[in-house]
Amino acid sequence: MKIAAKTDIGRVRDSNQDAYATGELPEGVAWAVVCDGMGGVAGGNIAATTAVKVISERFTTAYRASMHGRSIKNLLVSAINAANVSVYDIAQANPAFSGMGTTVVCAIVTDHVAYIAHVGDSRAYMLSGDALLQLTRDHSMVQDMVETGKITQLEAKLHPQKNIITRALGVRAEVRVDFFEQPMQNEDILLLCTDGLSNYVESDEICALSNGTYYEFAERLVSRALQNGGGDNVTAVTLAY
Repeated sequence: MKIAAKTDIGRVRDSNQDAYATGELPEGVAWAVVCDGMGGVAGGNIAATTAVKVISERFTTAYRASMHGRSIKNLLVSAINAANVSVYDIAQANPAFSGMGTTVVCAIVTDHVAYIAHVGDSRAYMLSGDALLQLTRDHSMVQDMVETGKITQLEAKLHPQKNIITRALGVRAEVRVDFFEQPMQNEDILLLCTDGLSNYVESDEICALSNGTYYEFAERLVSRALQNGGGDNVTAVTLAY
């Protein structure tokens, strides 16, 4: 597996509250996790870095060679649940961090299948040829409004409350995790990103930027987000065969 990643503070924020990690497991299995913290500068940083640390440790210690799909799903969901408890406990122990949390999107890729779990509005996409498929559904107020017909997709892009999420890791004692499986061919690219990318780079731009050296793709995506305004921290992780 080929893995590339890039993160940037952006052009507006005072600190980068995004965090990510990637790695490889036995038999050429690849994994990645991306988080976007919230709850003030200190709280957001702690929530995101804590979640990434806990999930990474779970992946590297609990994964076993030749795990089946159901076991991989359990690993992903249990890792996020463990991270949720860790972040929640830190927030409960220190009033200064009350309400802090983080989004999370993570993936394990094996046997040409991407297993993905997420909470919040950080996204997973599959780029296949010239087609870009959004795999995750945003857990956001604006997405709920789109699905109930209150606003259009175009209106959602410009909505002043588009950053309000309805699910986050670490805010409550328990969290509901969404899980997906997606076949992945040799030429496909799995993209995990924060909303600093998805809010500033359109789908057609993502497809166009995939043309070029693979290992510079994540860097090209982040650079385009900065060129298009860079109003948030931005992180992109790509995985491919």
